[in-house]
Amino acid sequence: MDGVLIDADLVRRLLAAQFPHWAELPLSPVPLSGMDNATFRLGDDLSVRLPRYSHWAGQVEREHTWLPRLAPHLPLPVSEPLAKGEPGEGYPFPWSVYRWLEGETATTETLADPLRTAEQLAEFITALHQLDPTGGPGPEASNAFRGVPMGDERDSLAAEARVRPKIAALKGMVDTDVVTEVWEAALAAPAWDAPPVWIHGDLATGNLLAVEGRLSAVIDFGTLAVGDPAVDLLPAWKFLPAEARGVFRTAVGLDDATWARGRGWALAGSLPVPDDPFFQEDPARVTAALHHLEQVIADHRDEAG
Repeated sequence: MDGVLIDADLVRRLLAAQFPHWAELPLSPVPLSGMDNATFRLGDDLSVRLPRYSHWAGQVEREHTWLPRLAPHLPLPVSEPLAKGEPGEGYPFPWSVYRWLEGETATTETLADPLRTAEQLAEFITALHQLDPTGGPGPEASNAFRGVPMGDERDSLAAEARVRPKIAALKGMVDTDVVTEVWEAALAAPAWDAPPVWIHGDLATGNLLAVEGRLSAVIDFGTLAVGDPAVDLLPAWKFLPAEARGVFRTAVGLDDATWARGRGWALAGSLPVPDDPFFQEDPARVTAALHHLEQVIADHRDEAG
């Protein structure tokens, strides 16, 4: 599936047509822009974000509707939409201008205090999950069905139809028997039986910012939804170092079944398929995914005794 080609010239034309007061500000692509959206820095204080694919276009309206309502109640700064652009200049989707949030992409290796970071993340997740979800969007295509129950047949990252073939493709690279064991434990875990809650849906390293190694903001709420909170446990295996995992688990306070389902989501996102363009274009992504998979397996084994 080919996405829309987005370059600085297109963004400049869109700004000139719809927000001329910003059109002359310096504009440059963000180096780690992501595959689903193109992001540009605009001047010192703004950014522009444009979906590359039609199925992500619904994220724009969702962020503009809900982030202003959620942000005041969260303990860390989050993406702040300032203006919503319309299709034009040959670009077919809505798009957004945001306030620029200071910080670098937070990485495991650069955390100044991993234990405190674990507590901060737990505080953020708990605060988000406690907000009133009335009227919020459930799992749907434009938020990648994040928050669906384990085993749900919709086309989420953790759908059986996706996960099983990915596990099979790793035969010879990893112990696929133990990977299958972790996956089946997640499927067997009791489902979330409380009301659905607000979830971010993708709390991986690329969506966490830090200043001098200290967590400073949470960005990219494209997968924002109301659903099962298990998916928001991803940082336990895909961001925090192993020694901080216990602190995070205690502080976030979710039950063992939710933790097991969270491991299932983390496993599903850590299965590098050899012919997937996402992994082909950057071999470091394979290394990172396999490391995350090791963390999931180690945690499962620790719990199993």
